[in-house]
Amino acid sequence: MWHILIVICMVICAIQAIRVHRLLFSALWLAGCSALVALLMYLIGAPEIAVIELSVGAGLVTVLFVFAINISGDEAIAVHSLIPKPLAWVLLGAAMLLLGWMVLPGFLSMNGNPAEDGLAIVLWQDRNLDLMLQVVLIFAGVLGVIGLLADRKIPASQEHLL
Repeated sequence: MWHILIVICMVICAIQAIRVHRLLFSALWLAGCSALVALLMYLIGAPEIAVIELSVGAGLVTVLFVFAINISGDEAIAVHSLIPKPLAWVLLGAAMLLLGWMVLPGFLSMNGNPAEDGLAIVLWQDRNLDLMLQVVLIFAGVLGVIGLLADRKIPASQEHLL
């Protein structure tokens, strides 16, 4: 029951991180989502990955986001999506169903004891989904910071405003 509640709160935080118009608040919602991911990983028996997620995902990446936002400014940028919204929602739903299909067997068969296994076996064999999630989060954080610090091209029609 707690797992489902945590996943629902994670989805709410992730949606809020996308919907909020100010970048600083978006970074804070993302940090909350990352902290909930760490809590879920701890509850499913991956304390090593939970600590890494909490320190890197909720801590370091959030600090980097706040630093980059302070440097570049907290102004909302009007960006038009390349993918139509209905297609994006269908792709999101398909990704959530695929993720649920991959994760559900792990929740149903949680009978292993990570304390009895070695760290390498837990990380690379028993908890490879946790590790892949951590890698994706680190890359997403790095790409986000690079995107925030990238130079913006100003259209020729707006150069006279500077």
